[in-house]
Amino acid sequence: MSLGLNDTVLAVTHRTTYRYSTPVEIAQHLATIRPLHCPWQQVISHTERIDPVPSYVHSRVDAFGNDVLYFSLDAPHERLSMTSETTVRLTPRWDALDAEATPPWEDVADRLRYSASGSFYPESEFCYASPNISLDHALRAYAQASFDKGTPLVAGAIDLMHRIHADFDYKPSATAFDTPASRAFELRHGVCQDFSQVMIGCLRALGLPARYVSGYLRNDPPPGHPRLIGADASHAWVSVHCPQSGWIDLDPTNDVLADLDHVTLATGRDYSDVSLLRGMILGGGAHHVDVAVNVLAL
Repeated sequence: MSLGLNDTVLAVTHRTTYRYSTPVEIAQHLATIRPLHCPWQQVISHTERIDPVPSYVHSRVDAFGNDVLYFSLDAPHERLSMTSETTVRLTPRWDALDAEATPPWEDVADRLRYSASGSFYPESEFCYASPNISLDHALRAYAQASFDKGTPLVAGAIDLMHRIHADFDYKPSATAFDTPASRAFELRHGVCQDFSQVMIGCLRALGLPARYVSGYLRNDPPPGHPRLIGADASHAWVSVHCPQSGWIDLDPTNDVLADLDHVTLATGRDYSDVSLLRGMILGGGAHHVDVAVNVLAL
């Protein structure tokens, strides 16, 4: 394997363990634990282990391009463990990005506004409401302060990221996995999921395409760089589409463009599309979850 001068290789270990108070008799699960192959991210290796061993395993690519794993457990169990190990090579993405040279945000919104006789643009599907994100008037009013008339799209999005990072407090356990963006906006605190969904809601309320990105953060920053917030668990950030530059990834939790410290796992409309594990179980009672994530440079 040959590396470019500024490429980075990261190794990810992610272990999630569910412990149930009573046995689970039957379980059907869907897991989003396989990293994306992207122009800036080469997946060198990936393995996954599930304990107990499933009776059925299948995978497919979903509507957003994610490699999703389906598995069934038909024997009683009081514990479920998923471990994935991944190595990726990341290439710098933003060396040539000039935020001030991107199109005015109104032009992009007008281009994607629905018209019966207009052209179809795939990114337009990320302009609408989704299960966790409504097109809220309060979100639009907040976003408007970053998007004056004629503001370049990416410059406005970066300014919005700065403001959300400054105005919101990172507070684990203050919200739940299904907290909607409008509620997190009222609270002005939450975790990376909330920061990201609020920012996506702001952008969509202006008619701009924005999607949710799940992934991981590097645990061991290079010398002289601060350790990023949320590096001990799975992470989330925002991707906004610019016609001339493609998808631009912004991390409002850490107030940075997602680059060599960010491993991309999956993309969707919001958290509900890319949650690590979802499905149906029979039995189980109350449950406790332990998560351990380690992301190190090789």
